[in-house]
Amino acid sequence: MGFNCGIVGLPNVGKSTLFNALTSTAAAEAANFPFCTIEPNTGRVGVPDKRLDKLAAIAGSAKIIPTQLEFVDIAGLVRGASKGEGLGNQFLGNIREVDAIIHVLRCFEDDNITHVDDSIDPIRDAETVETELMLSDLDSLEKREVTLTKKARGNDKDAAATLLIVARCLKALQAGEPARVVERRDEDEERQFQMLQLITAKPVLYVCNVEEDSASEGNSISAKVFEKAAAEGAAAVVISAQIEEEVSKLDSEEDKADFLESLGLEETGLARVIAEGYKLLNLLTFFTIGPKEARAWTVRDGGKAPNAAGVIHTDFERGFIKAETIACDDFIEFDGEAGAKEAGKMRQEGKEYITKDGDVFHFRFNV
Repeated sequence: MGFNCGIVGLPNVGKSTLFNALTSTAAAEAANFPFCTIEPNTGRVGVPDKRLDKLAAIAGSAKIIPTQLEFVDIAGLVRGASKGEGLGNQFLGNIREVDAIIHVLRCFEDDNITHVDDSIDPIRDAETVETELMLSDLDSLEKREVTLTKKARGNDKDAAATLLIVARCLKALQAGEPARVVERRDEDEERQFQMLQLITAKPVLYVCNVEEDSASEGNSISAKVFEKAAAEGAAAVVISAQIEEEVSKLDSEEDKADFLESLGLEETGLARVIAEGYKLLNLLTFFTIGPKEARAWTVRDGGKAPNAAGVIHTDFERGFIKAETIACDDFIEFDGEAGAKEAGKMRQEGKEYITKDGDVFHFRFNV
């Protein structure tokens, strides 16, 4: 289990170049004209985690299997998309299917690469996309409001409850704010809110695509995006899609590390995107370690041990008995399961145990 992020933005901001680099494929044609991406391209990458390599080395695991992250490269959006302009309807349909939005913003000047508005202004570009998404949600909710009002008048309690959430969302959208700012007071309201499937309810990560020389700290243009993100309580990262593309072409990890070091970088943009993506969706990683394979898995933060077991197989969750648990640091410090167990670091956890990042699990179950 990983998570699914849609890469969005205006045409020619570097979406497809970034997608190609992140997935180390050429599945999405990166061309210097709008709409070179017509169908959403999907690629999965292993999530880099140095802990997994250490755990595998200690256990002598024959295979190492990282958890997966899925990227979807979605066609560029233009003004009027909410009314069907450009590839608007298709764009909006595709974006509804993802868990989170990676909003790529062009933060570099290059006369050789055209811009749909003939100038570089990432804040304007972000607002263009956000406005179209909000207009789409507004249209959707206004239609639902009519239907829900009729049902509520017929004493439909669920409709009446949902109508309250819809009203709050409409108020936010009409004020120019995304639906994600709307307060949800309890679990029932959260459930009703999620059932509305609003695009602007999805968490957003702004990715500032800069020139190579600004890849480590960004530039004056990307700084404006970080200010916007901070004001919204959102996240932002700096990345050079061009550098990522070059790194993806190198064969060995050593060559990649040397190349990054020559540019003053400690890690790839992919690693930064993943780290922020995990925070964005409140995800954490747990491990299963053995001689056959060392494997990383993803679960929502706050998920209980049976939920983690269910990520591996539904039978594990259905027949969950207990989870033999070792913290990742303890597994490494005491040289594996036997050493951790001898040191008293293995715990028996039950159904109410909340999974912690880095837990090494061995599930006991009976079906």
